[in-house]
Amino acid sequence: MNSTQQALPRLIERLPPGRVMQDAAFGVAFESDGLTAFHQKPLAVVIPETTEEVVTTVRWCHEAKIPFVARGSGTSLSGGSLPIAGGIVIALNRLKKILSLDPVNRTAVVQPGVVNIKVTQAALQHGLYFAPDPSSQTVCTIGGNVAFNSGGAHCLKYGMTSNHVTGMKVVLANGECVEFGSDSTDAIGPDYPGLFCGSEGLFGIATEITLRLLPKPEKFHTVLVGYRTLQAAGDAVSAVIESGLLPGAMEIMDALSIEAAEAAVNCGYPKGCAAVLIVELEGPRERVEYETEQLRTIIARTDPFAEHIATTEAERLSIWKGRKCVFSAVGHISPDFLVQDGVVPRNRLGEALVHIQEISRDSGIRVANVFHAGDGNLHPMILYDGNVAGEFHRAEEVCSRIIKMCIDMGGSITGEHGVGMEKRDFLPDMFDAATIELFHRIRGAFDPQEVANRGKMFPAADAPSLSMSGLHPLEKQGVISRE
Repeated sequence: MNSTQQALPRLIERLPPGRVMQDAAFGVAFESDGLTAFHQKPLAVVIPETTEEVVTTVRWCHEAKIPFVARGSGTSLSGGSLPIAGGIVIALNRLKKILSLDPVNRTAVVQPGVVNIKVTQAALQHGLYFAPDPSSQTVCTIGGNVAFNSGGAHCLKYGMTSNHVTGMKVVLANGECVEFGSDSTDAIGPDYPGLFCGSEGLFGIATEITLRLLPKPEKFHTVLVGYRTLQAAGDAVSAVIESGLLPGAMEIMDALSIEAAEAAVNCGYPKGCAAVLIVELEGPRERVEYETEQLRTIIARTDPFAEHIATTEAERLSIWKGRKCVFSAVGHISPDFLVQDGVVPRNRLGEALVHIQEISRDSGIRVANVFHAGDGNLHPMILYDGNVAGEFHRAEEVCSRIIKMCIDMGGSITGEHGVGMEKRDFLPDMFDAATIELFHRIRGAFDPQEVANRGKMFPAADAPSLSMSGLHPLEKQGVISRE
């Protein structure tokens, strides 16, 4: 028994019964997240039910210098919620209450284990909703959205999670409990909630999060446009943005993605097109009707192959059904796949898509593309068969080439998935040494012992083992989706 195992009984003594799980079979569900290529057994899984129990657990980690990772549904695609060797997992799924909802001030205070879509479902009775909507919103949790600053289809118009968090109660990595921000967007002082959003669990654990809610749009206008080439779809995005329009969402799917979606949900997208572009206008009725005419004119100039305008809410949801399901649907056309999350400048989108096609041809590895086109956030899916010798490593090389392309184009190595385990070796390609050293000092101010999510984001840190391929068990059941 090592020193970490010897220390565990002291944690068990401090918590109510049933909070610390050491059973190996129970721990299997926590060995991997959405990035199934990485796999690590946790020493134990702790399931707190209150902020005080989180404090007790983290303080024990700090005292015993034992690393921890906090996680909710485990839908991270960058390996950000993988266990750490010799460390524990703090599962926040029982912290799932919406503590308050104020329709006058349009705010909600929630615990980190609340599933994203539950916030909107609770707010709709007041004519409100929560704007960030990752495609995994039916299962991903708000705590994870905060950790990775997730966005979703509507990030073009409404921004990422950080744009919708005004305050939070946080358990820092030494077990100290502090509060950042307030229930107002006009808080005085540095934007600590903004700093915490996207910190990938390296600062501590948010146990209460104050969210902004927005009025539900009065009217939607949703258009599905088919194109003969992928570049034409990318160029159409630039044309819409350059016109001055700001749609609520603009999404692109290529032919392989369409094939997967059709196989899974029979979404009825136009046959024979190389890509489809989904554009959704939303807002006050008169404004949407005015912008609808502008959009019609712009789309006509982009030489569309086919066009379908949703005339009912059912048709609108049918269009989105194909888009929302595509990540889990890819299992219909490939036994394994990796998902990337690079960003390129919006005006170079068409060029980037052509380059990805060239990388695919050169490598012999198929790449399916689906992405938040409005902000240049690519989500290429690199398809491979883990049972074929060498294919996984070739797929990894394709990932590397796509990420380097994004950097060379002036983009980013991540849009909303985070750096995590997957892309930490690319950090020096994007930031100089002085900037990375600054990142280290900021992390050190919150967590000098580096017990919080050790080994993530920064290169040359201890890594969980690379030993697993194939779909995650929850993914096979259609419970989680890789976005």
